[in-house]
Amino acid sequence: MDPKINKLLIDIVGREYFSISSEDRLCYSYDGTGREFVPDAVVFPATTAEVSSIMKLASQYGFCVTPRGAGTGMTGGALPVAGGLVMAMSRFSRILELDVNNQLAVVEPGVITGELQAAVREKGLYYPPDPASLEFCTLGGNVAECAGGPSGVKYGVTRDYVKGLEVVLANGNIITTGVKTDKGVVGYDLTRLFVGSEGTLGIITKIIVRLLPLPETKLTFLVLMDSLFTAAGLVSKLLSRFTPCTLEFMDRTAISIVKDKIAFALPEGTQALLLIELDGNAGAVGWEGNLLRSFVEKFSGVLEVRQAANQSEADMLWVARRAVSPSAFKLKPHKISEDIVVPRDTIGALVDEVEQLAHEFNLLIFCFGHAGDGNIHVNIMLDKANEQEAAKGARAKQKLFDKVVELSGTLSGEHGVGITKSAFVPLELSAETIAAMRSIKKALDPQNILNPGKIFPQNC
Repeated sequence: MDPKINKLLIDIVGREYFSISSEDRLCYSYDGTGREFVPDAVVFPATTAEVSSIMKLASQYGFCVTPRGAGTGMTGGALPVAGGLVMAMSRFSRILELDVNNQLAVVEPGVITGELQAAVREKGLYYPPDPASLEFCTLGGNVAECAGGPSGVKYGVTRDYVKGLEVVLANGNIITTGVKTDKGVVGYDLTRLFVGSEGTLGIITKIIVRLLPLPETKLTFLVLMDSLFTAAGLVSKLLSRFTPCTLEFMDRTAISIVKDKIAFALPEGTQALLLIELDGNAGAVGWEGNLLRSFVEKFSGVLEVRQAANQSEADMLWVARRAVSPSAFKLKPHKISEDIVVPRDTIGALVDEVEQLAHEFNLLIFCFGHAGDGNIHVNIMLDKANEQEAAKGARAKQKLFDKVVELSGTLSGEHGVGITKSAFVPLELSAETIAAMRSIKKALDPQNILNPGKIFPQNC
């Protein structure tokens, strides 16, 4: 960065909140992918006016700006691939309004997702989106990637809860989108445009989210099965009869790496499990729980159905489920982590393809994730130092994506595109669709200074 620009940035935010030190730049050079791109500088604004002034400066001098939340993303969305300035949103950390009567909250993008959930729970309200990283990921990042989580099967994902936004555009202009009311159709739906845009169209500085009444009770069931394929088959049958708030699955490898976190022995021959939860009115949930247990126990391949005896046991099961991704590194030092989505009735075909790929390439590949909405996390484990193994992993990823598209699925359910999937976007989207998206990007960011190098394939 030019020293003149550095001084102008310091004038906007103060010397304490601007850094070109190698330590700070390294801290903001990586995300959940493990990849690293070192920015030229890092800035920590605290107000929308400061963000606006920074973007006016960026527009004037033509330097790139990469907005960043907690850096938990899995596709490289927050990586400053073109250098320039990282705009860390950690000082935007306030819950500005909690409106119980109208069941909504107004928050800044640096609010931790789990902290919002805890705050609204005290008021008898519920914010459903619950990504695995909810204890440290931020709402701004959730909105930028349209994060999901286990509750998506019943409650939907982040876009279903964002009512409105305050956004700073590439030229520094400040706009508001959406409304606080339940209905509103004045003009284009810009809110949906910015949700999932990965910081390429504007920088979010305020978020209006809708809330729900807190469910009265919840029942948690663990279904242990003798085959991943039969577990996949049970999913669609369950959903034809019940509406669980969560329906997760894990294959035998995923189970093995978190087995130490489960305080009871699993039946011999366990090859897969389903983690199912029902929530709502206590009487209705109790009745539905009895029906669900009776239904599942009759299904071929079920070894055991276990209901969590109390909240402590349910929490234990969720600790194990949320530990799968970080525990994967017990198996290999690196992984290719994909979050593909397929129609629920094709989950069986998808897991069958994964097993074939593991055999074909002699790789360790395992699955877990949100079976209820077809969002499967496929993890290809490898050692990148082994060039042959890394090459096989890349070929397996390509064949996996080919199969997903063949099954009428999508390449990303909640992680976004970032840089790790951008080359594969033409598998799913036509050239005309990509061109239309590029025209939107160009209209809002004609200089391509907002998070460049993301989403779009570089050769299209």
